[in-house]
Amino acid sequence: SCSLRSGGLAGLLYPLLGACLWAAVIGYKPVVIVHGLFDSSGDFILLQQFINESHPGTNVTVINLFDRSSSLQPMWKQVEGFKEAIYPIMQNAEDGVHFICYSQGGLVCRGILSTLSDHNVQSFISLSSPQAGQYGDTDYLRYLFPQFMKSNLFHLCYTAVGQRISICNYWNDPHHRDIYVNSSDYLALLNSERRNPNSTEWKNNFLKIKKLVLIGGPDDGVITPWQSSQFGFYDDNETVVEIQHQDLYLRDVFGLKTLAARGDLIICSVPGVEHVFWHKNETVFHLCMEKWLV
Repeated sequence: SCSLRSGGLAGLLYPLLGACLWAAVIGYKPVVIVHGLFDSSGDFILLQQFINESHPGTNVTVINLFDRSSSLQPMWKQVEGFKEAIYPIMQNAEDGVHFICYSQGGLVCRGILSTLSDHNVQSFISLSSPQAGQYGDTDYLRYLFPQFMKSNLFHLCYTAVGQRISICNYWNDPHHRDIYVNSSDYLALLNSERRNPNSTEWKNNFLKIKKLVLIGGPDDGVITPWQSSQFGFYDDNETVVEIQHQDLYLRDVFGLKTLAARGDLIICSVPGVEHVFWHKNETVFHLCMEKWLV
């Protein structure tokens, strides 16, 4: 939204007016940002700046929900809450909206896109998000579950109590696949790894997006393995199997292969970026996001 204050110097006014007219003509689509674990909306000021510098007049909304420790709430609860907040923005955007969803937020957004039949999301930008799950001894894990290591966290995560904690909803222990498949109330359902009566409908909903942009990198330090941000994951030997060899890709369970065939699956890997800096890094924005936000 462009506002011109009266009394401004003409030299300042005309370029701004030009930018506003340009934005009106181009009509940049609104951008919705969904934060990750322990974040809050205030962490995305730089990203908002990058967007407004490159695409003046873009309406950017960072959804102010499930901040800080509330981000540990169960994933389906977050999906419903974020969906309710985002739906009016979609309804007001006749040409659609773009999603930038960071870290755990990327999995929240997948839940929204899968279950909302009339969404109008154009680009879904998944920014260093554990899309294939998480399995690693990170600082977050040591902070949340000091008595557990990655190898024994399944004892907690794959229980009814554990599934009430967001991180357990996408905890994916490659050594206990069957328990994961039977116990994960969120990721195993999204991936249709467990029988899901809604899987066809969810796939159709998800495929309404125009672009899927998967951003991640080898120096992330939190998403484990880092390739999970691009749907790669460990086999039972903890060897990383890349996206194109993953069963959920090969069987096109929820549309990854279809997106790739359409030319709408974009993988953007950037070295040298630690997890907490993805949304503050201007290079990442220009390399991986800017061109998909029109």
